[in-house]
Amino acid sequence: MNVKKGPWIFINSKDIYSNPWIKVREDSVIRPDGEDGIFGVVIMKSGVSVLPIDDQGNVFLTKEYHYAVERETLEAISGGIDTNESKLEAAKRELKEEAGIEAKKWIDMGVVDPFTTVVNSPNYLFLAMDLTFSEANPEGTENIKIIKIPFKQAVDFVMQSLITHSATATLILKAKNYFKK
Repeated sequence: MNVKKGPWIFINSKDIYSNPWIKVREDSVIRPDGEDGIFGVVIMKSGVSVLPIDDQGNVFLTKEYHYAVERETLEAISGGIDTNESKLEAAKRELKEEAGIEAKKWIDMGVVDPFTTVVNSPNYLFLAMDLTFSEANPEGTENIKIIKIPFKQAVDFVMQSLITHSATATLILKAKNYFKK
């Protein structure tokens, strides 16, 4: 069954690889130029990224070694959305687990698609304010250090490419615009 998808025509699909976090499929297609082709798609679990901001204008980021990029990165609190969990529920859970932070005020900052050419993995963005602090309880795969910095420094880190996680960079810049109101 051929299905038109924009300028592409989808013919069929086969799963190449799957684990609890990602699925890789290969689609047989007719390309926009009319030639037969294939297109690989990586489907990742949808996620959330949370930028907690305290009453003094400091943000809390994670510093953690990430296996795929083979280095430590600075990021907003981030994680996957579990089955039957809302975006906001996931954001609250991740903030509590990774940083031991709870927030009374939540602001939905929209969604980003991290890499639109081959990856399907929407990431939902939140600001968290009116914070309370307790003990973090990260998962066994997480070795997280929480970094507290002024919001302006976080913006500078994005502009200097010291923060390269696309959802975090987008969230910080959206927050900068939000606070200009």
